[in-house]
Order: sequence, then C-alpha cells, then structure tokens
Amino acid sequence: MVIAITAHKIAYMALPKAGCSSVKAALARLDPDVTLPPKSEIGIDTWHGIYPTQRFRPHRWQEYPDYFRFAVVRDPVRRLISAYTNRVVDLKELHNCRKILRGRIDLPKDPDPDFFFSNLSAYCEASSVIKHHCLGAELFLGPKPMRYDRIYRTEEMGDLARDLTRISGRKVTLARANKSMAQLELDDLKYGTVRAIRDFLNTEYRYLSGYYDNPL
Repeated sequence: MVIAITAHKIAYMALPKAGCSSVKAALARLDPDVTLPPKSEIGIDTWHGIYPTQRFRPHRWQEYPDYFRFAVVRDPVRRLISAYTNRVVDLKELHNCRKILRGRIDLPKDPDPDFFFSNLSAYCEASSVIKHHCLGAELFLGPKPMRYDRIYRTEEMGDLARDLTRISGRKVTLARANKSMAQLELDDLKYGTVRAIRDFLNTEYRYLSGYYDNPL
C-alpha cells in the first residue's frame, strides 16, 4: 500500500522500524481524508491502523509519478536490534504468539538477545509480527534503482519535517513515536550471534550502500 496524501501530492513507502510510526503520525495530521480519534484514544497502533505498512508493488508506485515520493531508511544493525528491543522486550509480542502458546513451536517467549538473533528464522516462522519487522528493506522499498525523490536516513528526520512543511504549507514536526525502552548495542552480542545474522545484515548493507557503511 502506498501511503498517499492526495491533497498535498505526497507519497510515502514505509519501512518497519525506520521511523514509520512518527512519519505516519505526521502524515495523518496533514491528510484531510483522515479523521483522527480523540487525543486520549491515540496510541502507536492508531497510525498503523490508518496507514498499514505493506510490501512494495511497482504498479501501485507508478500511480504517483507527479507526487513527492519519499522513504526513510535506518542503519540495518539498529533496525534489526530495534525489532528485538521494541517488539520482543518492550511490547512482549511473543506472549501473544499462538504457535508458541499452543506448543507448535518450542521457543521461549522472553529470549535473551543472543538466543533471539541466533534463532531469528525460527522466531520469524513462529510470529508474523516479528517477521514483518525483520524483513529486508527491499521488500518494502522496491528493487534498485530506488525510484524516490528523496530517501531520508532516520538521522535526517529534521530535513524531512522541513520538506513536508514546505510542500504542505503547514508546520510539520516529527516526534519520535515508538522509541524502545530497552537499550542494546551490537557490541553487546556474542561473536557467534553476530555471525548468525551477518549474511542478513550484509545483504541489507549492500542494498543501502549509498546510505550506511557496513560495520561487519
């Protein structure tokens, strides 16, 4: 699904764990076709309910050739770690995983990071939520060459806010909407854990080679 604001000719493709909650919140407030719920009822899931994140489809993207088309990317290590710290540690997503709860897949619901990343494929098989947040960026942003007017790094959200303000004529701020409470760094992981996820991360860094250097 392309997140398109017809009134301002803005089109956005969302990448999970790359500032998408913050961007969706800002776009929903710009979009005259969106009716926001009362402030007391607004949460993180509000924005994903309004604008679901779906995989890239070339024929849909081609419907917006004269729009300002953009995406936001994140350092692959930081994005993958955030999938763990936010979805597994903070939100306890695995406690709602039916395959684990019913004993169809034997995995702990509160894995430490080394166990989680060493068994990432198994957790993705068990939980569609975990899989969604760990899938490669190309599935959401499309193959190279990426056809966007601008791709912002998460470190450039201020630039995105200024550009959206200029295009829409309305003041846009991008507050961080879904920050992980738990903190984890690549150096905190065991060497064997890093080896287990290295192929996936190398693929991601090749895809985003114009935006991030591969630390591995």
